[in-house]
Amino acid sequence: MEHLLQILLLGLVQGAAELLPVSSSAHVIVVEKLLGLDPSSPEWSFILVMLHTGTMFAVIVYFWNAWRRNYFSSGAAFLTILKQVVLATICSAIVGLALLLITEKVFLKGADIETLFAELPLLGVALLITGVLVIVSGLREPGPREGRDISNSTACIVGAAQGVCIPFRGLSRSGTTISTGLLAGVGRTRMEIFSFALAVVITPPAIARELLRLAKTNPEATKVSSLVSMALPGIIGMVASFIAGLLALRLLSRWLETGRWKFFGVYCIAFAVFVFALVAFGF
Repeated sequence: MEHLLQILLLGLVQGAAELLPVSSSAHVIVVEKLLGLDPSSPEWSFILVMLHTGTMFAVIVYFWNAWRRNYFSSGAAFLTILKQVVLATICSAIVGLALLLITEKVFLKGADIETLFAELPLLGVALLITGVLVIVSGLREPGPREGRDISNSTACIVGAAQGVCIPFRGLSRSGTTISTGLLAGVGRTRMEIFSFALAVVITPPAIARELLRLAKTNPEATKVSSLVSMALPGIIGMVASFIAGLLALRLLSRWLETGRWKFFGVYCIAFAVFVFALVAFGF
């Protein structure tokens, strides 16, 4: 029972924090440390993959109608958004992979970057950066009836910003992309639905990468018998992250559309202070 409660808690935290601009990685890592869990174990690695899957489905369900109205209303609209999503994703891949290779090969001497960002002080710094970015963009965001459409150049800038978040835990993907768009003058709602369209594109490769890492580090975990034993806990976590994700998206939309975006940044800074306090107490 305790094990299932831990999975349920992680699912709720992942689902909410993944889609809000507050960094799911930082929240999940902190919760794992407080609960004494080992995220590198095969079981927990598989469960984290299932949690990401749950949040991806939450995004699809929540934004489907908005995407249909804005992106699938005509062939021209679809081609325009397809080009922008492809440009943004290419920029994300270039920036993200370049930063990953430079960090691992030059600064970590070949070590895995995941070991670096399991460190709480670095998570705290990343949360501070996210918080400042969200607050600044919230203070300068366009009004409810203002803001321009997303251009190809803006899509590239947003994609590059998303790429920075790929290797560095603690930087919120949604917070960084939406804030970058707001600072570029894009309308709030337009930027929100575009940001999460990018999320749906980038999440499956991220999930595949985690599964590949699991297969390489723990070959036994990929056997049918092991997957069956992990299926039920994984499904429980996925359902929890799906429900929490839907609720989180409703909150995000409401706060973004009513000019309260900056308060997410205040939360990030407060959580960063909490993380630094954990470091001071020896976690």
